[in-house]
Amino acid sequence: MTLTYQSSLFDDLDADPTLAALGRSVQRIDLGEGAWLDLRPGWVENSDALFERLAGDVPWQADRREMYDRIVDVPRLVSWFGPGSRLPDSVLHEAQNALNDHYGRPPGQVFETAGLCFYRTGDDSIAWHGDKVGDAIDRDTMVAIVSVGAARTLAVRSRSTGEVRRFPLGHGDLLVMGGSTQRTHEHAIAKTKNAVGPRISVQFRPVWSKSA
Repeated sequence: MTLTYQSSLFDDLDADPTLAALGRSVQRIDLGEGAWLDLRPGWVENSDALFERLAGDVPWQADRREMYDRIVDVPRLVSWFGPGSRLPDSVLHEAQNALNDHYGRPPGQVFETAGLCFYRTGDDSIAWHGDKVGDAIDRDTMVAIVSVGAARTLAVRSRSTGEVRRFPLGHGDLLVMGGSTQRTHEHAIAKTKNAVGPRISVQFRPVWSKSA
């Protein structure tokens, strides 16, 4: 797979990616209705090296799904790693552990899985939705997103008011959605005709069942 993107001016492709501190560097954004976002720009340092490793090493799949009574191609590549799986890069294991340490591993809120999405061009996207965690979307949960590669805009929209907030994410940024966000808000990455480079997002989630 051959893709071209503008690397960060602060990254060294010959250096290993590392994680910066969390703690007080994490900015809490109150969305109302019990929903919140935590933002930590540039959490993964030398993140372009991680992007290149993931782009080349992850077993990417082109999924298809039913939509409006027909089967369509999913407009992005995906890969998923369940509880206890070996993640495709050691930095992702470090990130998973660091997030669990930061948030204290509350019951039902331990990050156990990793879903990866590869947005190759501006034609790749994801429609408005709220994330499921296991089978459930009917309770508060956390979803942590680490973005590497070029920035794409994640839009977050209130289901009740329609208010939209936009967050350009890339080059090692971390965004955590928590509280009621998956129930009271939706998020999306829209297609764009602007010249954008490829981006990979890593979504860490807990695992819940309907009966939990």
